[in-house]
Amino acid sequence: MMGRFSLSQRLTLLFILLLLICASVACAVQLYSSTQYGNATVQRLSGGLAQQIVQREAILNAQGGVDRTALKPLFDRLMTFNPSVELYVISPDGDVLADAAPPGHVKRQKIDLRPLQAFLSGAAMPVYGDDPRSENQKVFSVTPLRQDGALRGYLYIILQGEEFNALSEMAWHDALWRTALWSLLLVATFSLLAGLLVWFWVTRPVNRLTRDVAGLDQDSISTIRQLAAEPLEPASRDEVVLLRNSFVELARKITSQWDRLADSDRQRREFIANISHDLRTPLTSLLGYLETLSLKSATLTAQEHQQYLATALRQGQKVRHLSQQLFELARLEHGGIRPQRERFAMAELISDVAQKFELAARTREVNLHIDVPGPLPLVNADVSMIERVVTNLLDNAIRHTPAGGEIRLAVWQENERIQVEVRDSGAGVDDALRDELFQRPSALNTQASRENRGGLGLLIVKRMLELHGGGIRLMESVSGARFRFFVPL
Repeated sequence: MMGRFSLSQRLTLLFILLLLICASVACAVQLYSSTQYGNATVQRLSGGLAQQIVQREAILNAQGGVDRTALKPLFDRLMTFNPSVELYVISPDGDVLADAAPPGHVKRQKIDLRPLQAFLSGAAMPVYGDDPRSENQKVFSVTPLRQDGALRGYLYIILQGEEFNALSEMAWHDALWRTALWSLLLVATFSLLAGLLVWFWVTRPVNRLTRDVAGLDQDSISTIRQLAAEPLEPASRDEVVLLRNSFVELARKITSQWDRLADSDRQRREFIANISHDLRTPLTSLLGYLETLSLKSATLTAQEHQQYLATALRQGQKVRHLSQQLFELARLEHGGIRPQRERFAMAELISDVAQKFELAARTREVNLHIDVPGPLPLVNADVSMIERVVTNLLDNAIRHTPAGGEIRLAVWQENERIQVEVRDSGAGVDDALRDELFQRPSALNTQASRENRGGLGLLIVKRMLELHGGGIRLMESVSGARFRFFVPL
């Protein structure tokens, strides 16, 4: 339905609706305030009327009772002088004992005494009490009726009776119609003015901007690049200028994302070429030794036969290990693996992993030390993933540490993180490899450099830590390599 209207028409309709709502609310507030003010004024002016009547007229008989027949002429006479009031005598329990109402006009025979007590206590006006002739509440005047110090009842006067309400309702309807007509006239005038202003200040600049960007869906990325190359207009409070600048910034983001996608595609192709080369080398060696065994099995000695088989087996294990790493990396990068979190002690996990490498460390004559400062809070993480991280780092450290060297594992708390550091006394990491240590290996790297940087192991470690909200980095070190990673608590 709203799609059939233009922007200026929708804004004008919205403004008209807001004006109507504001006018209605203003009228309602004005009428309510006027009514409250009028009622408070009437009650303040006539609040002592009941007391004055009691002082001049005898309401109770000698026995302290109420004689309806005797009071009716008195009530009629008083109401003749002031037709807007209605007089009642109320018992201490709230029952209507006497009134001057025509037969059938009294709708209540009992009223609530709490407003009367509030009035006598000096409550803020207006105070509304029950009207015996209707279901409404009205302003009133009241005074207690006492005889010999005992409370016999109340003289209760409704200050705005039926006749007053009839005249007031007629005047209220006239005022309401006049207010409504004037409000509609003002709404129509301001709506016309608003429509003109909306067209001049909003619709016209927006239409011009729409024409400027209409060609984006008809051309390729070149059009977006042209829009991204345009300069931003100076800062302004004009929404249309801000919108144009937003379009330019959006075009720049799209261009940047397009370039990153192109670079990612280039890296993907290089990665595929690199992995193809890494797979081809052991596969070629494996097939070569198997072919030799097949062709020369009759002439080979038992020792040569065993040597060729062992070499083929090593090459096959390399292929298997690399394929497993590729599969695991693909699952990590595409959400195929989710951490199964549980709370555990990081220090105990470090100790368990270190125990698995004690034999390998002694075989290589490498000293293995663990530094745990004291009790640490539990970590909420995937135990198997964190164990894989520590295992990979410790395995790399043992392989690159010479005989007589040492490896240190340190665990400590820093703010809301558990920090773990693996330090060795090996040759360290070349400066040329630091920048791409945790990135996919490039096909431009040599086979030796790809082996020195750890293959895909460190990339898998980084992805596992990122799944936990953690991270890893290579710290500066005088000798050896220092890898430090953290896991949030």
